[in-house]
Amino acid sequence: MKTFLLLLTVLIFSISVHSQDITGQWNGTLTIQGQELPLIFNIEKNGNDYKSTLDNPAQGAKGIAVTSTTFVNSKLTLKIANIGAEFVGDLNAEGKIVGNLSQAGATFSLTLSKGGIASPKRPQEPKPPFSYYSEDVKFLNPKANIKLAGTLTLPKKEGKYPVIVMITGSGAENRDEEIFGHKPFLVIADHLAKNGIGVLRFDDRGFAQSEGNFVTATSEDFATDVEAAVAYLKTRSDVNLKKIGLMGHSEGGIIAPMVAARSKDVAFIVLLAGPGISGYELLPLQGELINRASGMSEADALAAKKMSQGAFDIVKNSTDSKTLEADLTAYFKKIGMPENEAKNNARQTAAPWTQFFIKYDPTTALKKVKVPVLAVNGEKDLQVPADIDLKVIKETLEKSGNKKVTTIKFPNLNHLFQDCQTGLVSEYGKIEQTFSPSALKEITDWIIKQTR
Repeated sequence: MKTFLLLLTVLIFSISVHSQDITGQWNGTLTIQGQELPLIFNIEKNGNDYKSTLDNPAQGAKGIAVTSTTFVNSKLTLKIANIGAEFVGDLNAEGKIVGNLSQAGATFSLTLSKGGIASPKRPQEPKPPFSYYSEDVKFLNPKANIKLAGTLTLPKKEGKYPVIVMITGSGAENRDEEIFGHKPFLVIADHLAKNGIGVLRFDDRGFAQSEGNFVTATSEDFATDVEAAVAYLKTRSDVNLKKIGLMGHSEGGIIAPMVAARSKDVAFIVLLAGPGISGYELLPLQGELINRASGMSEADALAAKKMSQGAFDIVKNSTDSKTLEADLTAYFKKIGMPENEAKNNARQTAAPWTQFFIKYDPTTALKKVKVPVLAVNGEKDLQVPADIDLKVIKETLEKSGNKKVTTIKFPNLNHLFQDCQTGLVSEYGKIEQTFSPSALKEITDWIIKQTR
């Protein structure tokens, strides 16, 4: 589950140099709560008009349209109406655009330099030609009346193979679960295909090539997308229908048990840092761990936890979504937030996905799961703490009669299953490794045992 906001995936555009020719590619980095978010802006000119797009490499978002781009007297103004964001910057003598990005009462300094960003080293990322069969596919979710787009990889074109459906974590993501220049689902799918296991991975609804509205959807809605993926696999003659599995990362580890609990078509599930406790319990703990690892004092970390807990209390006890946003706004203003910031935080906290995540108890579905389960976490995961998480998942399954449970805590790995130093989100993009090879081997070995 990502701790950064997707308001950062939608932004604005930028420009130019001494000659006032602002067309081309520019880059800058936002620093938000100690986390760096690199951005690439692209600008074209058609006559007297400018057209801009934004790329957010960290989250795999490319070609995001900018509503309005103006450049007058060396001042660049970029507006994105649908998220209420605006960037204003001045082209200086050094050929840089120096300015601020503002949204919902918050302002961030942003300096843009000419050129793109060098691609980070990702040695594990597989490159074509591949030694296995790969096919782009589309399938229908009849409950939502949307088509979802993805990629099916199989060891060979001919044959009948076990297949795993991959389920992304929170935030809109593409089929590779691309984040900070890493493509973990692509790395996993490549490894599994080379070991005799097929994989179906797909773009989240309303993102990349999939239809639908991501903003209004909850984990329960995403579960129907996974069910549609399983139904699609059942129509194919090259899939072993008795060996369809699910692998969910982070929020995907909540969704996988939902589907397995009510489907006879799922043979096993793998939970990659899937929460075993509710968001009401997890989010304050997550914040406290991250704040401490970031160097915040014990007293300040506990104070921040208490403030966030107050907001989550309001959500948990709310029975009227119509008044929830107003109640949260009043709470945030009471603890000292400026009005615009209070309203923005209230809107995000009252969003359908957040409400569901805070209120939903993952053990509800886990209790009904009877198929084999592999639950794994990284020792240095600050977003889904391993010891608490694995203990709850294991105890819940076993108390409900499921003895086919394996849990593993991998030493020195973070939430993305990278070998790391601190486990902080700020490390994710700096680490060259996409997914620990040793963890990938253990996970693959377990899956092979389930598919024999």
